[in-house]
Amino acid sequence: MEIKVIQSGELKEKPSDESALGFGQIFTDHMFLVDYDDKKGWHNARIEPYHPLEIDPAAVVLHYGQEIFEGLKAYRGKDDSINLFRPADNFRRMNKSAQRLCMPEIEEGIAMEALKKLITLDREWVPKAEGTSLYIRPTMIATEAFLGVRPASKCLYYIIIGPVGSYYKEGLNPVKIFVEDKYVRAVVGGIGEAKTGGNYAASLLATEEAKKKGFTQVLWLDGCEKKWVEEVGTMNMFFVIDDVALTSPLTGSILGGITRDSVIRILKDWGVKVKEKLVSIDEVVSAAESGRLKEAFGTGTAAVISPVGQITYKDKDYSIAGGKMGELSQRLYDEITGIQYGEKPDTYGWVEKVC
Repeated sequence: MEIKVIQSGELKEKPSDESALGFGQIFTDHMFLVDYDDKKGWHNARIEPYHPLEIDPAAVVLHYGQEIFEGLKAYRGKDDSINLFRPADNFRRMNKSAQRLCMPEIEEGIAMEALKKLITLDREWVPKAEGTSLYIRPTMIATEAFLGVRPASKCLYYIIIGPVGSYYKEGLNPVKIFVEDKYVRAVVGGIGEAKTGGNYAASLLATEEAKKKGFTQVLWLDGCEKKWVEEVGTMNMFFVIDDVALTSPLTGSILGGITRDSVIRILKDWGVKVKEKLVSIDEVVSAAESGRLKEAFGTGTAAVISPVGQITYKDKDYSIAGGKMGELSQRLYDEITGIQYGEKPDTYGWVEKVC
């Protein structure tokens, strides 16, 4: 597919202090867009100056929430090259989300070509400071204008990118997690395993209530029994109990994280026992009380590895690893970021160079 490029005539001012970058607030000079309708298929691929979208007030995305998105990063390597980390897996996961939301799949080769052209054009936006990266947000929205519950026949796929620092203000300092036992986010058979805005909208109230109590994030339990640990709003979770790393299986209500999968593969290669099994919150609490819970950490694109220093369940606090980052968490963070920035050998073939 030919991609037309219209360069911006007026470039934005780049951040003067990369070490102070936040997350998701700054965007580059350009964006990629391509249209879809059920007669033409994907067409009119273009890179244009970053601009507001214009959609009909009756667009399906606004009324019925038919949309999906992804999140990945580009990293400036030690040799000044720009690296992507497992991007094909992001596009495969996006197409899986598309299937669940009755949206058109986008050919992975086209998606990759568009992303690389966009990053190459805005290459100077990839930050150089330690711990920074270029966040990438591919998005698909239903744009057909009508009121009625059915899949839209027209969609827009676009990519926006922007420089980011740490996702959590704590950085690598352990976060405090509130175990939510009132609200639920998703259930098996629903759309919990798709990366779609509805899942995040469902998490907002509980997360805001937790933040008012001083917590960073919410740990969700299953939607039926409110017994089994699932995921944190922005991360998959791991608990190291008796030297075994436990994480919830992909049963249909949680997102299949790419960082999660990377951690599982690395841990197994290190000889660490990993189990994907249902873990009850009672098991986690009991292990914390007895000292058998050695570490807990979240995994995700935004934070990579986020150590958990405390969980609170039914108004009782449980300290983990003395409130400090555990040895395994630190080792995993160093290994994955080392691969992403080209500082460690990529024995898995996970890194793809852009330019």
